[in-house]
Order: sequence, then C-alpha cells, then structure tokens
Amino acid sequence: MAELIRLGSDDNETSRAPVHDLVVVAEFRDFIYPGLVSTGKVGRGGDKPFHTVINGENFHALKALTYTHRGKVNAIYIDPPYNSRAKDWKYNNDYVEPDDLYRHSKWLAMIERRLQLARDLLDPQNSVLIVTIDEKEYLHLGMLLEQLFPDANMQMISTLINSKGTGRANEFRRVNEYVFFLWFGAAKLGRLTPSLTHEGNGPAEAKAEEAVDDNNDDEDEEEESSRPSDESAIGLDWQTFRRRDLASRRGTKKGGPRQFYPIYVNVESGRIEAVGSPLPHDFPRDRVPQREGCEPVFPIRKDGTEMNWSTTGPTFENRWKAGYARAGKATPDQPQKYIIQYLKTGSIKDIEEGRAIVTGKNDDGSIIAEYPEAVAKTPTTQWAFKSHNAEHYGTGILTALIPGRGFPYPKSLYAVEDALRVFIADKPNAIVLDFFSGSGTTAHAVMRLNKQDGGRRQSICVTNNEVAADEQRKLRGQSLRPGDPDWEKWGICDYVTKPRIAAAITGKTPDGKPIEGDYKFIDEFPMANGFEENAEFFTLTYETPVAVSHNLAFERVAPLLWMRAGSRGERIDNLPQTGWRVVEAYGLLTDLDEAGPFCEAVAKAPDLRIVYIVTDDERRFQSVVRHLPDHIEPVRLYESYVANFRFLSGGEE
Repeated sequence: MAELIRLGSDDNETSRAPVHDLVVVAEFRDFIYPGLVSTGKVGRGGDKPFHTVINGENFHALKALTYTHRGKVNAIYIDPPYNSRAKDWKYNNDYVEPDDLYRHSKWLAMIERRLQLARDLLDPQNSVLIVTIDEKEYLHLGMLLEQLFPDANMQMISTLINSKGTGRANEFRRVNEYVFFLWFGAAKLGRLTPSLTHEGNGPAEAKAEEAVDDNNDDEDEEEESSRPSDESAIGLDWQTFRRRDLASRRGTKKGGPRQFYPIYVNVESGRIEAVGSPLPHDFPRDRVPQREGCEPVFPIRKDGTEMNWSTTGPTFENRWKAGYARAGKATPDQPQKYIIQYLKTGSIKDIEEGRAIVTGKNDDGSIIAEYPEAVAKTPTTQWAFKSHNAEHYGTGILTALIPGRGFPYPKSLYAVEDALRVFIADKPNAIVLDFFSGSGTTAHAVMRLNKQDGGRRQSICVTNNEVAADEQRKLRGQSLRPGDPDWEKWGICDYVTKPRIAAAITGKTPDGKPIEGDYKFIDEFPMANGFEENAEFFTLTYETPVAVSHNLAFERVAPLLWMRAGSRGERIDNLPQTGWRVVEAYGLLTDLDEAGPFCEAVAKAPDLRIVYIVTDDERRFQSVVRHLPDHIEPVRLYESYVANFRFLSGGEE
C-alpha cells in the first residue's frame, strides 16, 4: 500500500491505495526525459543497419527522433487514422466523437503537431512525404499540407484498394483512397516499374490456387499483347504454366485429353530436357516412362489435385526450344516438383515485332528480354493495380505471416512498396520513417526493396501498444489493466507489429512454422525464405529527473546514440570503465583525461563517422575536437545524459 497526500489540502488530508493502482503523471510544462529499452531483436543481415520499431506515443517518439535524425530522413510514409468513426486500434478512426462540432479541427490538430515534427526530420535537400487518407478528411488534410509545406511539390493520386468496395450505411461503397505525395529539394519522380503494372497472383491467392486462369484456349491467342495498356512495363511477364481453374483439371471436358503430360527436368542442372507424351485420363502418372537423371514434372496442385498444362505438348516444346519456356524453382516437398513457366502469345508477339528487345539468354536457354526504358512513363494520378488490393495483399499477406492474429485494414504490401520505390529506388541507403506504423507494412516494404537491388535502406517504425476496443472489454472483465503483462501482450506492437516483422525476416510464423505462399509481382520467391535483414524492437520510456541528475539513465539513452550513428554494428549500452570506448559506427568519451588514446582509436576505425564527448565544458570539448579526423562528426553530451533529449510535456520549449 502507498500513503497519499492530497495536493493543495490545508489539513494534509491523506489516504491509502494499492501501489499497482498508481500511475506517474507530469504536470503541464514539466520536462519529459525520454529513453529506449530494447525488447528483442532479429538478426539475419550481417553488417546491415537495423530496422527499428519503437513502441510508444508517436508525438514523444518523434520529439526524441529530432535528436537522432533531424534532417536525415529520406522518406516518410504514414497511414494516419482516417477519422471515419471506425473503432479498431488506437489511434483509432473514432479519434473524435461524431457529434463534436470541432471533430475536424481536433483531428487536424492531432495530425498537425506530428507533421510539424516530421518536417524537421525530412532531408530538405532531397526527400518525400507520403500520406494516405480517404474522403472523410482529404480536403482538410490537403489544405494542412499546403500550409505546413509551402515549398513542396505536391500531388494527390487516387488508388484502387478493393474493387468490391467497403459497404457503409446509406453511402456509396468505397473502392479507393487517396495518397498525397510531397517531395522536396532535388527529389525526382521516378518511373513506373513492373510491380506497378504486373498482373499476377499474390500469396493469398497462390496459397489457395483458386484464381481463374484466363488462358482457356490452347494457344491463348485472345491476348493481342502482354504489354500493359499504359506501356510502362520494363520486364517480360513469365507466367505459371499449370492451369489454376478447377474446371480445367485432369479428366474434365474443358481440360482436354492432350494437356496432361510429363515435362522432364534434369535434377542436377534444373533445366528442361524433354517433353513426354500425354497420358490418358485413366493412366496413373507414377507409371510414366522415366528418363535418367530427370524428374518427370506434372501439373499438380498442393492438395494433390491433378490439373492440366496450359498448352499441348508440341506447343510447349516449340516454346521451350525457342527460349520461351523454362523450369523455375524446385519444390521437392510439393506434389509438383518444379515450377514451370512460359511466355504467353502476347509476350512472344512483342518480341517478334520488336516492341520487346532480347538482350541475352539464361544458362537454361530461356531468353532475357525487356521493353525499352525509353517508353516508360511517369506514374499517372489514377492507380488501379491488382497488386494493390488490400484484401489479398494486405490482409492475405498478414494472415500468412502471423496466422490467427487479425488487424483491421492493413495496407497492401506492394502498394506501399510501389509508393516508396517511385522516390527511393535510386537511394540504396535511404532512411524511411513511419510513425503510424500499425501492422508494420512499411518496414516489410523497405526489406523488399533492399532484396531487389541489394540496398541497405533502413526503416524506423513507431506504433503504440494499444489494445483493440473489444479486447479491452474482455480484459477488464478479467480484472486486468494497462501495464499488466497479460494485457500488454494483446497490444498492436507486441501482438502484431513485432511478430509480423520478425516473421518476414525469419520466414517463420510465431509458431516456428515456415510461412506458406510466395511473394509475387516484381520479385517472386517463397515467403519462407525470409530476408537478410536486421531489426530491433524498443519501448519508449520516460525517465525521472532524479535518475537524470544522478547519471543513472545512460543505458536508456544508449539506443538513441546508436540510432544517431546509423543503427548499425555494436551498441555501447553501459558507461565504459576505461573512460572511453570505440565501436564500429561511433565512439564515446566520458573521461576527458583519456582523450589521447580515444582519439588514436577513432583514427584507426575506418567506418566510424560520429563521436560523443561527455562534458559540460565547451572549451574542453573543443580541445578534444581539434585532435579528431576531419570526417568525424563530434557531438557534445551533457553529463546528465538524458537532459540532452528532454522536452516539455505540453507545448514547445
């Protein structure tokens, strides 16, 4: 129990209360001292920088980031609450009561305070701000953005997220939303890329394999050209050769008797060697003639259903020998042992008529061809791409990564990836921030971009750990409250964001099972492969003035120093007993009497770019700086460490 004294009481009125019922509060304009506590990490990326996830109130997290990343962020992508009265996660869309006469201004005030900090974080010389919104607030948001960023190039596009639409009482069904792009300085609008135009099947559809294949005729001649209507694709569209619609399975009239035959793939080289004869409907495939060193591949679904190939054997053989068909990845644990791919008639026609240029051949003889980059266009203001379907590539992907863990309205992974690519495709070391991170789609998209070009981009994601409204009611019924471990484990960050990012990197679900399904479009590979990336998870803390004044809070600010140095390599988590320490990305000097050996160590560290020197004496700080290499950025820290990061709890300092 705790003894409490009522503030402002003349008679020293007291009471008693359980300690676990008490919360720490700060009065308006009291100082806040932020810190970070690591809650776990995932490492598969070697010396790559770490993606960071911060669980905390995003306004306070942004204030802390103004110390670590002021003017350094290359792209900000946010999907803020839409103020549409939908109650899901906080900041939920029911941010303001629907009958509040000031509901729009209150929402704008919340967004404005955060965008003001975002403005300080963006690189004014070359960066982009991307904000998604729906029709409830897009007009107000647009005016706010124009007011806050008068020097930006600004455009709004419309993007199709669900062709079926979202039903609302007595309203038109919503099928789209809006995206504001604001770019600064020398930032240039990029070109469209294959994932913005490619029409294929994503993990959710591939997992079920129920999407209808439109090539029902043997030659698939109805496709005049495989070229998208906007003529913006660069690469050719290799298709899966197995039919997908169950009406075309083996033995059906639609399937035809000549389209179930073995394709012999050499086990050692992975190349197609021969095409066998079609099998009668009643002939077991395990009795097919064998070929030495080869695996006979048949069109078999994961559930064992025997399908048909998309063309007859002679047609396929002609395409294979011409370089228009190939064996893809091996799938030894599946009934169909190799993925077989081919080019449809439209793609072949583009090659033959010169619209696509053959630039070489792969080792297996399949052609390498592309459409001339000169014909690519800049993006239009209307995006209607299959890959941006939020149901299939938002909810579907999230379900594959963390089965059974729901999250309302996650963005399509490919939609976020494409929006970022338009501006950071040429920035392999870009820093990307999302301070309404939700399920973690932005971090996932950045990892996809890195895999495609070997980049070392890093994401910073900020979310809170609020529990969904329905779950809150159940937990309160169990006498649980915020802060209890059994309450916190159901919050956004712990239940969705962290496990989603960990699953994406490891290729395994939270239960340790390989993730089912493949990534699609511009970069197709099994989700179970994961990514060669690193991520660390933090919780934002608030330190007391007592801890600050007694220098007890260094371990809480250590992650902030590490983040300012690039979130890479080893971190200095404790004050060095020797008075100094140098790691891969930065150095720390706490005893200025040890400046000599410290400066020598700094000079020998080739990748080090920043050092922290702890002193309240500006003259002594400058005396150390004079002995540092010119390329080193020196930063002075106050001896009361957390005071470097303090800010007011209400208003600006």
